[in-house]
Amino acid sequence: QVQLVESGGGSVQPGGSLRLSCVASGFTLDSDSYNIGWFRQAPGKEREVVSCISATGGRTEYVESVKGRFTISRDNAKNTVWLQMNKLNTDDTAVYYCAIVFSSCDYTWFSTDQGMGVPHLDYDHWGQGTQVTVSP
Repeated sequence: QVQLVESGGGSVQPGGSLRLSCVASGFTLDSDSYNIGWFRQAPGKEREVVSCISATGGRTEYVESVKGRFTISRDNAKNTVWLQMNKLNTDDTAVYYCAIVFSSCDYTWFSTDQGMGVPHLDYDHWGQGTQVTVSP
C-alpha cells in the first residue's frame, strides 16, 4: 500500500521543540519528481504551506513565520522527511501534513499571486496528518 505517514506531533509549551517525521511506504522517495512539502491547518483556517524541500534536498524554502525556527530535511535512503520545529509558539498549533508535490520547491509555493500558491500546486500523495498543540 502506497502511503505517507506522519508522526512526532504532540503537546508542548511555548518555546518547546518537536520533530515531525514523514515516512513513505510502498514506494521510494528517491525520485527526481518527489519534492516534499509540510503543510498545516489550524481550526477555521485554510491549509498553508510551512516548508518544502526539493527532490535531492538541495533546496529548501520556508514560510516567513517559521524562518529561523523550523528546519526541513530528508534522507531518501531512509524514505523519510523531517521537520524540526524549535521555539514553538501558540500560532504553530495545527494539524501538520506532509505531501509529495511535483511542482518544484520554490517561492511560488508561498505566493498569494493569482495562479500561485497552495491551491495550484501539483500534488501526489498526502499523509493523514499529525496534531501539534502549543499551549502554556
